Amino acid sequence: MKNWLLIGLFLLFIFGISIANTFKQDQAFSEFENRPLAEKPTLTFQTLKDGRFTADFETYMIDQFFAKTFWTGVKAQTEQAIGKRENNGIYFGKQQMLLEKPAEITDQLLKNIEAVNAFQEQHPNANVTVMLVPTAIDLYPENLPRYSNNGKHQEIMQTTENKLDPKMTLFDPFNLLKKHKDETIFFRTDHHWTALGAFYTYDEIIKSLDIQPFSKDDFHIETVSDEFYGSFYAKGNDLTIPADTIEQFELKNTAKFEVKRDAEPLLKGLYEPSYLEKRDQYSYFLGGNYANTVITSDNKNGKKLLLFKDSFAHIFVPFLANHYEEIHMLDLRYYNISAADYMDEHQLTDVLVLYNSPNFAKDASIYKIKY
Repeated sequence: MKNWLLIGLFLLFIFGISIANTFKQDQAFSEFENRPLAEKPTLTFQTLKDGRFTADFETYMIDQFFAKTFWTGVKAQTEQAIGKRENNGIYFGKQQMLLEKPAEITDQLLKNIEAVNAFQEQHPNANVTVMLVPTAIDLYPENLPRYSNNGKHQEIMQTTENKLDPKMTLFDPFNLLKKHKDETIFFRTDHHWTALGAFYTYDEIIKSLDIQPFSKDDFHIETVSDEFYGSFYAKGNDLTIPADTIEQFELKNTAKFEVKRDAEPLLKGLYEPSYLEKRDQYSYFLGGNYANTVITSDNKNGKKLLLFKDSFAHIFVPFLANHYEEIHMLDLRYYNISAADYMDEHQLTDVLVLYNSPNFAKDASIYKIKY
C-alpha cells in the first residue's frame, strides 16, 4: 500500500502539472521578472526542420510554466539549504544582500573606449566627462560567499584610464562611495544604487563641472516605497530577503520640469508615480528606459547637457536637472540615429557618459556613439 501510494502521488503530480500547463492562460508579461514572456511558436515544416520550433517551444514552456515563480523559489530555497550560495548568477550574500556574479572582461571594453575616443575627436570643443559607477559587489566584497569572484571595477577603470583620450575627464566615484558604504547607498535586492548613493556622487562630480552643488539640507527627502523588490530578487529567487526602501530627494525650491520620452505623453516632473503600484518600481524615476528622453526646466541658464547612459542615470539625473536648462538623454541600446548629428542639431556642448562599469565593459551598443 505504501508503494502504491507513492506511485499514485508521483503520477498525480506529473499529470497534474501537465494538465495545469495545458489549460493555464498564457501571460504576455511577467511582473516578477519585469520582462515580456515568450509566446507560443507557430509550427511549420521549415521551423520544425531547422530546429527553431523546438528551441522556441522550450523557451515558451519555461516562460509559461505553471506556478513558475513558486517552483523557482522552492529550487532556490532548497539549494540554499544544502549549502549552495548562488542561483542564476546571483550570490546569496551576507547582511541579506544579493550580489551579481561578475562577467569576464572581453575586448568589448576596448571597443567601447575607442568609440568614446572617436566621439571626442569628432567634437574637439565638447566638454566630455566619463563616469563609471561601481556596483555593490565592488564595494561589499566582505558580503560575498567564500570562494566567490570579486568585482571587476578596478580592472575596468585601469584599462579605461590607460586608453581614454586625455582630453576627457574620467570620474571614478569608488573611493567616495566607499566612505559611505555603511549607509544604504545600494539596494540589497537590485543592481542599482540608491538615491543616497547618487546624491553623494552628484555632490562631487558637479564640482568638477564648475557648478556649485546643493547641500543635503536643501532637499526634502521622502520615502516613496518600502516594498521594492529589484532585479536580483527576481533572478536569485531568494524569497526570504526583505524589501528595499526607495527614497526621493527633491529640492525644496525646485524648478518646474517637463520630460519628453520618445512618443510617450509629456511627463510633468521627474517622476512617474504609477510605477510604485507595479513590480518595476525603479522606473518611478523618469518612467523607465527610452531611446531619447529630453528634460526641460525653467532654469533659463543656457546650460544644455547630452547624456549617454544606462539605467544607473535615472536616479542620478534628478540631481543634475536642478542645474541645467535642458538634459538630453540617449540610451544607445534603443537609439539608432546619429548621436553626432543629434548633438549638433541641439547645440549641446557638455557631454556626460554615465554607465555602471560592468555595463560599460560589455554593452556592444556603445559603438553607436561615434556615428
